[in-house]
Amino acid sequence: MSIRSFVGLATALLVLTLVPFVTAQNSATTPSPATDVNSRLVRLEQQAADAKSSADNAWMLTSSALVLMMTGPGLALFYGGLVRKKNVLGTMMQSFVLMAVITVLWGLFSYSLSFGSGNSFVGGLQNIFLNGVGAAPDAAYAPTIPAQTFMIYQLMFAIITPALIAGAFAERMKFSAMLVFTVLWSVIVYDPMAHMVWGKGGLLNASLGGRFPTLDFAGGTVVHVTSGVSALVCALYLGKRVGYPKDQMPPHSVVLSFIGACLLWVGWFGFNAGSALAAGSLATSAFVATHFAAAAAAVGWAAAEWIRNGKPSVLGAISGAVAGLVAITPASGFVKPMPALAIGLIAGVFCYWMVAKVKAKFGYDDSLDAFGVHGAGGTLGAVLTGGFRG
Repeated sequence: MSIRSFVGLATALLVLTLVPFVTAQNSATTPSPATDVNSRLVRLEQQAADAKSSADNAWMLTSSALVLMMTGPGLALFYGGLVRKKNVLGTMMQSFVLMAVITVLWGLFSYSLSFGSGNSFVGGLQNIFLNGVGAAPDAAYAPTIPAQTFMIYQLMFAIITPALIAGAFAERMKFSAMLVFTVLWSVIVYDPMAHMVWGKGGLLNASLGGRFPTLDFAGGTVVHVTSGVSALVCALYLGKRVGYPKDQMPPHSVVLSFIGACLLWVGWFGFNAGSALAAGSLATSAFVATHFAAAAAAVGWAAAEWIRNGKPSVLGAISGAVAGLVAITPASGFVKPMPALAIGLIAGVFCYWMVAKVKAKFGYDDSLDAFGVHGAGGTLGAVLTGGFRG
């Protein structure tokens, strides 16, 4: 055998020996078609979940800003225009300072008292100083957004609620007394009520194990009934303003109140539609119900005023819109557009009657009608939620 033949034979034998080994290695490293499809599906599902979380988070941050806008400048302008000229800055400062003070309290301990795990009446202290409130979602409250986003959204409700009470004692409470009162009220009244209605294991929570479930989608009970009833108590306790009701005390600037009411209307979309805690169809339903109710209530109040006084007024129309927004708050996630129209129309007429007739009959000095609009409208809305629930 020649050397050339020997080399060829050896090469052939070497190739035959290595082929099975190389083939086995390739089969081990190359994924099967089924494995490749599964991994792609997993990645696609994760990408879809990330996209939904981002969309929900963006909507909730926008809603948080809208609700904060309701206090400043919305409520500050609305109340500031209704008082006499000498009390404008003091009234507006009440709204502004609560944006700062309640935020500090919320971060220190109020969030924990409202949404921490506790008993049926108040939350625990595990979340003081916002401990454990970070980027990870709290599945019990909002599984697609960071817990910190949920926290800041709920803070905006805690800010505006005590600010609403100021409408009852406007023009007759010192700034220092107002500050002490609202801080104590927020801790003693608002935090436990928020926990009872919205917190884990709260007594009135309809979705997280409450013993007496209450339908309150966006704060009819927590925000409007509590602030409205507290406003009435304040008005009765403080007594009437000097000269009331003999002296005329017309609004300083209805223009300011008009601008404030428009800002409240826009901000209320974050208040109600944001309470869906996601950018989905429920948010759309609440958004539509909110707008329809406000419009119907403005028409209802203006019509009642027109019948009684011979003409409607700008102040009446904007007050009616706010009354409708208040009344639809507990029902906004539960009713369709036509029931929302009915709730708004009823609220507009009812709240006008409370302000024009009931207040005059009993003689209490609810300066800016905080009880007549928020207390009465919130209570009516809570009752009608059960009747019109879809």
